Amino acid sequence: MRLSSILALPAAAWLLFAQPALASNWDLDASHSQVGFSVRHMMVSNTRGKFSKVTGTLALDDKDITKSVVNVDIETASIDTDDQKRDDHLRNEDFFDVKKFPKMTFKSKKVEKSGDKLLVTGDLTIKGTTKPVVLTVESFTPEVKDPWGGVRKGATATAKINRKDFGLTWNKALEAGGLAVGEEISIQLDLEFVKKK
Repeated sequence: MRLSSILALPAAAWLLFAQPALASNWDLDASHSQVGFSVRHMMVSNTRGKFSKVTGTLALDDKDITKSVVNVDIETASIDTDDQKRDDHLRNEDFFDVKKFPKMTFKSKKVEKSGDKLLVTGDLTIKGTTKPVVLTVESFTPEVKDPWGGVRKGATATAKINRKDFGLTWNKALEAGGLAVGEEISIQLDLEFVKKK
């Protein structure tokens, strides 16, 4: 073997191992995605709502899904519970203070397999406070080609948080005991992604 060929071997090996993992990049389709939530009201019913303006990205490792990364941004002013007075209250300083904190974010840090589901641990930031949260994600759907030449994939994720952990502390005591608004929030994300070309 020629000397030049021998010297080239380490460089070739370095290039081989330096190649990034096979990954695909996706953008969240805001018009077909939704962040929903529910909270106990007066200890007798659940009030449901959603955030209608959400953006995000997904870097999906096609060989090892546990190396994937997802980021989601939600506009707090887009909250909608089908009641204007309540929505205005949720937007003010008692709750989301949307003028000061226009967005809340989720940035994944770790992805683990759990049976046929994924556990996605990440940093959730609401009202300037960041806490770790675990999303339970249904396995991603198979890729589907849309009529416009795009490739799509979807997933549903759920989580539960205590709103007081994020500075959403407003409440009123009930005469019979208990609080007007529950502290535990159930979250459901229905996400649809479009593959970047």
